Amino acid sequence: MSSSSKSSTAGTDGESVATGSGLSSSDRLSRYAWLVVVLLFPVALLNYLDRQMLAAMKTSMVNDIPHINTQANWGIVLGSFKWVYALLSPFGGYVADRFSRRHVIGLSLLVWSAVTWFTAYVESYEQLLFMRALMGVSEAFYIPAALALITDYHVGQTRSRAVGIHQAGIYTGLILGGFAGYVAEAPTLGWRFAFSACGIAGVLYALPLLLILRNQTVGVRPKALSPLQSVSALLGNRNYLLLVLYFTLPAIAGWVVKDWMPDILKEKFQLGQGRAGLVATFVHPASILGAALGGFLADRWMRRTARARILVSAFGMAMFLPALFSVGNAPTAQVAVLGLILFGVGWGFFDCNNMPILCQITRPELRATGYGIMNLVSISCGGFGDWGFGYLRDHNVPLNLIFGAFALVAGLSILVVLLIQPQPPEEICEQV
Repeated sequence: MSSSSKSSTAGTDGESVATGSGLSSSDRLSRYAWLVVVLLFPVALLNYLDRQMLAAMKTSMVNDIPHINTQANWGIVLGSFKWVYALLSPFGGYVADRFSRRHVIGLSLLVWSAVTWFTAYVESYEQLLFMRALMGVSEAFYIPAALALITDYHVGQTRSRAVGIHQAGIYTGLILGGFAGYVAEAPTLGWRFAFSACGIAGVLYALPLLLILRNQTVGVRPKALSPLQSVSALLGNRNYLLLVLYFTLPAIAGWVVKDWMPDILKEKFQLGQGRAGLVATFVHPASILGAALGGFLADRWMRRTARARILVSAFGMAMFLPALFSVGNAPTAQVAVLGLILFGVGWGFFDCNNMPILCQITRPELRATGYGIMNLVSISCGGFGDWGFGYLRDHNVPLNLIFGAFALVAGLSILVVLLIQPQPPEEICEQV
């Protein structure tokens, strides 16, 4: 079955390609496939807005909440979310594979939005740590289920573009999160208002989302695999292990850029909290552009080679090298912004193709679980990266050395992704 309005056959990556005869049922399915992306776009936006605005409001929160008195302590606040989120991501993915992607998505949105709302009322460092960890529990279920649902509906020629549009919702949330510094500084608003408003919006959206969203049941027949069977199948897959490594290495730099860049710009170039948060968001419109262009190129190039998604992603990773060097060595804020823009375009190429590459090497009933394990490894390392960056800054390690190390890791990542070999459809049991 294809999300195209034409009938389909297996393509070079085990997905479907159009053959020419249209069916009304296929037309309806194609329209609903894009509706799924539209419905999930604001959820992805809230998912990252709720977590990202914390970074932009650091100064206001540190001044208002006792005992956040070192960079390392703030790194623990950032990392507490990631460690819990990472630990539970495989479980969230397995639940989505085994039961209902729709219910996992809707309930995850409802719970994390309530937690965001309650964060507005914390009064101590310990309470903030607890709420961030609780948010990690609730958000861990969303991304694996959402991307798996999108790729259930979008097969073949629209897969990377559909994932790219969803990821654009993430970048939009990150952009809006950059404005949170201004909200926190506003005398009539403040950081508590920001958490309340975003939390209430998510709670109100969860019910209609659950009513409209539905699982894809045609052409996708999940097998009743136990957790041990799922994990064994994934960890016994060489290509999957390479993808986990590839997904993890550049994400360490990615999390530092997302979580620490407002503070870096504020300190290095003497910017105000609001302006630093806004300037740091330049990376995210660039990521939207990169996801759109990278998704388009990958989907088009799939007509010629099954390695298209891998090659497009590797090209995006190559952009990280000069980008990270520029950020670490920038003599002015303008040069730093150029580096952030290049990093963002490369990240978009990388981000829109991770789940589509996973679809080329694993069966449909393993995808959410597989992405959850990828999150476990990647975000755990990202949490330690947040703490480690704060520790290095406390000990005055130069930024150019830190970002130079990130650039070396990005170079290694290119070699890793090029080792991945897409599997033919009969080996991954793609249902079309």
